[in-house]
Amino acid sequence: MAFKVVQLLELPDMPDYSEMFRQAGVEVELAKKIDPIPLTEDQIIAAVGDADAAIAGTTVQPFSRKVFKSLSNFKFIMSIGIGYDNLDVQAATELCILAANIPDYCLEEVSDHTMALILACTRRVVQLDGIVKQGGWKSLAEPHIQSDIWPNLSRLRGQTLGLIGLGRIPQALVPKAQGFGLRIIAFDPYIAPDIFQELGVEQVNLEQLLTQSDIVSIHVPVTPETRHLLGLEQLKQMKPTACLINTARGPIVNHEALYTVLSQGGISAAAVDVTDPEPLPPDSPLLNLDNIIITAHCAGISPMSSAELLRRPGEEVIRLVRGEWPVGLLNPQVKEKYRQKWAQS
Repeated sequence: MAFKVVQLLELPDMPDYSEMFRQAGVEVELAKKIDPIPLTEDQIIAAVGDADAAIAGTTVQPFSRKVFKSLSNFKFIMSIGIGYDNLDVQAATELCILAANIPDYCLEEVSDHTMALILACTRRVVQLDGIVKQGGWKSLAEPHIQSDIWPNLSRLRGQTLGLIGLGRIPQALVPKAQGFGLRIIAFDPYIAPDIFQELGVEQVNLEQLLTQSDIVSIHVPVTPETRHLLGLEQLKQMKPTACLINTARGPIVNHEALYTVLSQGGISAAAVDVTDPEPLPPDSPLLNLDNIIITAHCAGISPMSSAELLRRPGEEVIRLVRGEWPVGLLNPQVKEKYRQKWAQS
């Protein structure tokens, strides 16, 4: 009997997974059930039905405990991308369902983008470009610009970069930042101390990171623990000369608090690829500040990363059908129970 997969998300340039399965010589029956996103839990349950697996964008298509408990034949959820904010991995594990994402997607792109934002903040690249394009080349010599901008132009060598989170992306960032002569410290209670040592990164707590860092860069997922991890109290612990970088998720930072510290001199500048909400409403006060850079959640984008992102779901299904484990498995602890349960079915 063919392994049944339901595809719930269609993205531009997505490959023909049926053709991938055929070329790989695996017996997989693919059904496309693409509805406007986001989908509700009941819509997902109806779409998946008796399928063995689903390919979905779980950040907008929630695979919750209710969904998993309603799918009696379900074995595998493949989440497209790194984020899996609405994927209940604990419920999947308890119900003997494999869950996977693409954890190594766009590591180089996001770490490059982070480094670019660090440089743009510390060298005020966007602000200076705007002045020149408005005909202000000569005005750069004016006293008010010299007093507002020149003191904020800093060299990176010898400064301290604090990483909130030391997963795959910040680990890719570390050697790039070290190449600029930055001292690097990090807060991540879930990473083993030997990883810090191997990378040449000093392990600190969050308060130490905020008070010591010249640049704070965020690299953690959104969880109940990390939502608004940086509020007004935490942002006020940062140096007034410090820059805040966020290429992770918008809700980790309280945006009202961010506006307060940016507008009142609590910190020097910020550069974010993510906001809360996305996009920011046109009347967001953050958009009126000249000491914040905002890019449109595009840090991970490149032709190379996009091709990998779209190809990987098909490859992971092929691995599973061949009796291998997905590379991006989120709950490896379920392997033995999974093997026992589904070998008997």
